[in-house]
Amino acid sequence: MGDDHDFGGDGEGEGARRPPVARKGRGAVSNLQGRFERDQREAFDDGWAPADDVAPADGALPPRLVTQVTLEQARSILTRNASPDIPFDVSINPYRGCEHGCIYCFARPTHAYLDLSPGLDFETKLYAKTNAAERLRDELSRPSYRCETIALGVNTDAYQPIEREQRITRSLLEVLQETDHPVALITKSSLIERDIDLLAPMAAKRLAVGAVTITTLDAGIARTLEPRAATPARRLRTIRELTDAGIPVGVSVAPIIPFVTEPDLERVLEAAREAGAVYANYIVLRLPWEVRPLFQEWLEAHFPDRAERVMNRVREMRGGKDYDADFASRMRGTGIWADLMRQRFYKTAERLGFRYNRFELDTSLFRPPPRPIRPTGRPRDTDDRQGSLF
Repeated sequence: MGDDHDFGGDGEGEGARRPPVARKGRGAVSNLQGRFERDQREAFDDGWAPADDVAPADGALPPRLVTQVTLEQARSILTRNASPDIPFDVSINPYRGCEHGCIYCFARPTHAYLDLSPGLDFETKLYAKTNAAERLRDELSRPSYRCETIALGVNTDAYQPIEREQRITRSLLEVLQETDHPVALITKSSLIERDIDLLAPMAAKRLAVGAVTITTLDAGIARTLEPRAATPARRLRTIRELTDAGIPVGVSVAPIIPFVTEPDLERVLEAAREAGAVYANYIVLRLPWEVRPLFQEWLEAHFPDRAERVMNRVREMRGGKDYDADFASRMRGTGIWADLMRQRFYKTAERLGFRYNRFELDTSLFRPPPRPIRPTGRPRDTDDRQGSLF
């Protein structure tokens, strides 16, 4: 996939591709192909039936997409991170894909590894790791395991809507509570309140901390930006519920999108502080791989009047490019506008009394679970060291 993404023709002439339009309840407006797909397809209206991601000629909305969930067995569950700009080294993602449909999600390109689109497929074709708790117990029981805070729900939200039925996140927290293992959670969902009965006792031992992402206080913008996440007002209430339960909560103002969510920066921090948040951070818009053309489609569909201004400002903060993956700047950007945003954040956070670093959780209480036993009667991982010749 090159840097120049074709959004279609100019709308003139027979068979010209009409601009894509937004789908109700979905973030992406197309099923943009992943970068690993061999066959390239071009949506084309031949007059018989419009393509799925193109608006019908009569102006009707595209057909509604139904969420599909595939149950899978994970071979491992802990993901190690070596990026110097990320404040955790170990994470768990109970799901692949995310129904929240946030158009800016940096994890969208991971669906390309499944031969699926980082666009609509990412938010409609989901995978649930049903044996996640079992795998976690296995990994925590290994003699070589060293306890450090686990970040739960990073690539995709651990409390996305399908968690209500799957309850995989809940099962993971039960293992972590049982073993006194520290955990940090980040979400856009009020469903985290369901697990206060687990998180509050853990927080009392300095074993749990939460963060709620709020991009904007404008419910209309949030409805198109992150269509199936909780509303901004509901997320503020979640901060209050967690705080009242004794769980330290932070607010993540992410991503900051110039001329879209950026005007709300100070108001988000003020509202989150009033709700009880005690620490804060921010991230400027990142557009890696397929996220860039997907985001530009979203801009054309929802903010055509400012799409060019937004992208020009993004490039000013990325050294003239749509995205720069350098660890030193990818979260904050560079240049005068990035500096101005940084000043706005820190001055407001300081005025409100926010702390910038996460709470240090206690790793000394960790108690490894019993090692799983194979039918041979030996611990599971000893069977894998050396096979017998007889």
